[in-house]
Amino acid sequence: MTASIPRQETTSRTPEDDIARRLLDSSAQLSYDPLTEVDWETPLDKDFHGASPEWSTLYGTAYWNELTDAQRKALTRQEAASVASTGIWFEMILQQMMLRDMYAKDPTEDAFQWALTEIADECRHSIMFARGAKKLRAPAYRPHRVAIELGRFFKTVAFGEAAYGAILVAEEVLDVMQRDWMRDERVVPFVRTINNIHVVEESRHMKFARDETRRHLARAGRVRRHIHSLLISVAAYVIVTSMVNRKVYANAGLDEARALREAKANEHHKSMMRSSCSGLMEFLTSVGLLTKPALFFYKRANLI
Repeated sequence: MTASIPRQETTSRTPEDDIARRLLDSSAQLSYDPLTEVDWETPLDKDFHGASPEWSTLYGTAYWNELTDAQRKALTRQEAASVASTGIWFEMILQQMMLRDMYAKDPTEDAFQWALTEIADECRHSIMFARGAKKLRAPAYRPHRVAIELGRFFKTVAFGEAAYGAILVAEEVLDVMQRDWMRDERVVPFVRTINNIHVVEESRHMKFARDETRRHLARAGRVRRHIHSLLISVAAYVIVTSMVNRKVYANAGLDEARALREAKANEHHKSMMRSSCSGLMEFLTSVGLLTKPALFFYKRANLI
C-alpha cells in the first residue's frame, strides 16, 4: 500500500482528468508488490492445478476423460504458464502503445500520470507472470512467429480507439478466467495470489481503456470506425488463438497431435470463451465497433 497522491489544482478540469484522478487515488490505496505478496519460496505442490480444470482446452473431451488426475493437473499448470507468457507478450505491446500515445503530452496532467502508473503496473505484472511460469516448471512459451510480427506491426500503427480497444479485449478475456482461478481452491495457492493481484489492478486498466475508447470514437468518422473495428477484431483473434501454445500438451506428457485435434473441436471450451466475452461484446456493440467484418474474426476466435 502507498500513501494517497496529492491532488494538483487546475483552473479547468475535464471529465478525463476526473477519471484519471480517481484511478490514481485508487492505485495509491490498493496496489500490490508481487515480489513480496506472492509466495515464491514454497516449492511447487503438484497436487494442485495451475488453473481451474473447466478452463482447460481439453476439459469435456474424450481425451480429458482418459487422463489421470496427475496428468490433468500437469496440463493445467502448463496451460496457465502459456496464458501468462501470452500476457507478457501483449503487455509489452500495450506499454509501447501507451508510451507512444503519451509522448510529448503535458506531464502535469492526471491522465499522463495515470498512463505511467498503468505502465508501471504492467511491468510488475510481466515480471510476476514470468516468475509464475518458471515456478510452474514451464518453458518460455512464445506466440507463433506470424503472431509476433503481426503484434510488431499493430503496436506501430494502432492509435486511438484501435489501441485502447485491443487493450480492452485482451484484459477482459483474461479477467473473467482469472476471477474463476483466484477463487478456486483446486488451483495452486501462489497462482491464485497472482490472479487476485492481476484482477484487482487490471480493473482500473479496463476502466481507463473503456473511457479512452469512447473518447477517441467521439471524433471518429464512419470510415475510421469501420477500419478500426476490423483491426481490433484481428488483434483479438491473434491474442486469443495465441493463449495456449501447442507445446503445452507434449510438455504435460500428452499426445500433442491428438490433443490439438480434440482441443480444436472442444465445444465446452468454445462456450467458456464466448461466456467470458459477453460483457465485452455488449460494449463493442454500444460504441459501434461490432461491424460485420469484425464479427468474422470474433466468431473464428470463438468469442461470439
